[in-house]
Amino acid sequence: MINFFFFFFLMGVLSLSLVRKHIFLCLISLEFIIIYLLLIFYFYCLMFFSSLYLYVIFLTFCVCEGVLGLSLIVLMIRCHSNDYLNSIYMW
Repeated sequence: MINFFFFFFLMGVLSLSLVRKHIFLCLISLEFIIIYLLLIFYFYCLMFFSSLYLYVIFLTFCVCEGVLGLSLIVLMIRCHSNDYLNSIYMW
């Protein structure tokens, strides 16, 4: 089961490295990676009977990462009126 999640984690990393046109698509790939990291971490905690406090802390950081990414997209769309990754380098 862990190998299945690890495979999808690697697919998320591959999609992040191949999709480089829009920032929104990069953030979706990052969220895909984070979801499978959360699942791997959850099953790891269940297998070794450890507490889920670290899981909740990791989940909190993941939510903060998603909110920060979306706020950067909104800021970039307001300033440049697009979300192309190439627009960042024109400043």
